[in-house]
Amino acid sequence: MRKLFAIALVALLLGVTIVAVIETDPGYVLVAYGNYTLEASLWIGLVLLLLLVALVFFVLRLAYQVFSGQRSLASWLGARKSRKSLRLSTQGLVSFIEGNWLTARRQLVQGARHNEAPLLNYLLAARASARLDDSDKVHEYLRSAEDAEPAAAMAVEISLAEMRLQDGEYHQAIAALNHSLANPGRHPYVLSLLAQAYEGLQDWDKLRDLLPQLQKHKLLKREDFERLERQVCLHSLDSGDAGLQQLHAMWQQVPKSLRDDAAFVEVYVRRLVECGDHAAAEKAILRVLKQEWRIPLVRLYGYVEADASRQLSRAESWLAAHPKEPQLLLCLGRLSARDGLWGKARDYFESAYRLEKTTEICAELGRLLDGLGEPTVAAAYFREGLMLQEKGLPTLPKPDRYLHDSRVVASV
Repeated sequence: MRKLFAIALVALLLGVTIVAVIETDPGYVLVAYGNYTLEASLWIGLVLLLLLVALVFFVLRLAYQVFSGQRSLASWLGARKSRKSLRLSTQGLVSFIEGNWLTARRQLVQGARHNEAPLLNYLLAARASARLDDSDKVHEYLRSAEDAEPAAAMAVEISLAEMRLQDGEYHQAIAALNHSLANPGRHPYVLSLLAQAYEGLQDWDKLRDLLPQLQKHKLLKREDFERLERQVCLHSLDSGDAGLQQLHAMWQQVPKSLRDDAAFVEVYVRRLVECGDHAAAEKAILRVLKQEWRIPLVRLYGYVEADASRQLSRAESWLAAHPKEPQLLLCLGRLSARDGLWGKARDYFESAYRLEKTTEICAELGRLLDGLGEPTVAAAYFREGLMLQEKGLPTLPKPDRYLHDSRVVASV
């Protein structure tokens, strides 16, 4: 309280002193400019001068704040453009997810203009253009993306490859990944894209070479990898160009877990028969049939050329457990014919025919009966087999002179 009183007293004394000085000698100031003059006392002039200095200082400070600093006008305008860019980018992303490709592309490109990181905008705009089948714009926006972020060249290539895969352009997808192929370990996702492209091209050899790297980098789920591995091995084994030695080598490359798979054994046996290794084919068939009854392998057993009498005896032992299996009866008919037992072959073929009428059974009966001197009945079976093969024929009227003799087949 005393301090406040002392300050007030000093201020009062100072004011009285100044007033006394002004009254003693007010002074004189004259300012002339052209035909204009300004007269005032010295003290009024000093007050005006101070006000002028304060005004200049205020104007300069205001100009500084407007044109520089974080709160400047330029900064405010820039922030406004950035906010607009962000808003357009967000809207473009939403439109892209909703599938509005044309709207998404326009918003994304507009949002990229004042965006500090426009890479994502251009990549998504390129994908939207791909959906619109506008290849020129695809390449234009991908170039813009690479110009905006040169270090993202690999991301641009991967994006282009993904778009090519979506369009089923597998060769172009592989070409887009050329730079990535030099060091796929740094970009493992490239391997996954390559696998999709090779699978689309059904290039099983390239896929087989790719399998170890896919497994090493764990790019696929276990079930997806096993599915791909199974598919690759199965198609490679089923390649018709492989000779016998190459076939054995490919079989050794098949994982042990798949060698007991009946589907693989079926393909392997069929290829062995085609290559003439009937002993290995018979061995593989019998090994599987001891563990599991497989109809396709039973059918293939009729193609194996070994000791026909021994084969027939073994196959007939299966008949007790499977008396009404058409493929077993077909197999028995073939083995009987190979052993020269024509009557038994006919009986087996006819038994199979009564259980299941197929083009294969009809063809075997027709071939056998034609050889036995019954061309009319053989022709009836051949005709029936042909009609079974052409089930999609439309219903048409028959000529008036057509006579259907149902006794031909019925008498057999």
